[in-house]
Amino acid sequence: MPETDLELLMRAAYAAGELATSFVGGALDVTDKPDGAGPVTAADLAVNALLEDLLRNARPDYGWLSEESQDNAARLSTQKVFVVDPIDGTRSFIEGGRTWAHSIAVVDSGQVETGAVYLPMRDKLYIATRGQGAFLNNERLQVAPARGLTGAQVLATRPQMAPQHWRGDVPDIDRKHRPSLAYRLGLVSQGRYDAMMTLRPTWEWDIAAGVLLVQEAGGYASDRNGQQITFNARDPRANGIVAGSNALHTALIQELAPAEFMAKAV
Repeated sequence: MPETDLELLMRAAYAAGELATSFVGGALDVTDKPDGAGPVTAADLAVNALLEDLLRNARPDYGWLSEESQDNAARLSTQKVFVVDPIDGTRSFIEGGRTWAHSIAVVDSGQVETGAVYLPMRDKLYIATRGQGAFLNNERLQVAPARGLTGAQVLATRPQMAPQHWRGDVPDIDRKHRPSLAYRLGLVSQGRYDAMMTLRPTWEWDIAAGVLLVQEAGGYASDRNGQQITFNARDPRANGIVAGSNALHTALIQELAPAEFMAKAV
């Protein structure tokens, strides 16, 4: 039988992990991207090249959107698009940490249909296909039970708790942090944390696969204003992201101050 998209993404994730881990402990050739976009390593670029070759040879009619590739407006005319972050959590990778991931998704007409988030150093493979549930190493996932904001464990960086981001008082949540947005979404889908959020403009490749994980685990994900995120957008950034159980997601959106977002052209 032909290889499904999920089987393809899993194969690609394992190949990416094998290549990326071969760089651990060696020369990374770290450079900084223009405009303060963060560091990039030889491993990021090598994994990107491997994934583009493997995935696009398997599905030549799919478009391509990756953190480490020059964006091309041709993707906007394709129904299905690979959305890829070769290494999400590059700073953790550079520092010798274990919390970095390969995030790979297939987007169909603006919605994520299949996703995989793989953390090779933690032996964690999160996968999901729309309508078929989310899984971690073959165990089905479910978001944490509904609860109120007070005391909720929310993955967020410290700047997200600044007063200007909230309509009233900053809620009394239990803020936690983990590198890699894709992993944070995986942890929410797993029920390890109640919710996650980031309020700055957020690249699609960081969140595409993870959004599907949360949705298929029974949760909800939107931008910071509560609007649905449409993927493969002309400007491949979302206006932040908030994800968790439906009730907690709603509570966070009600407390967050709305924010304007200025899109840019490809």
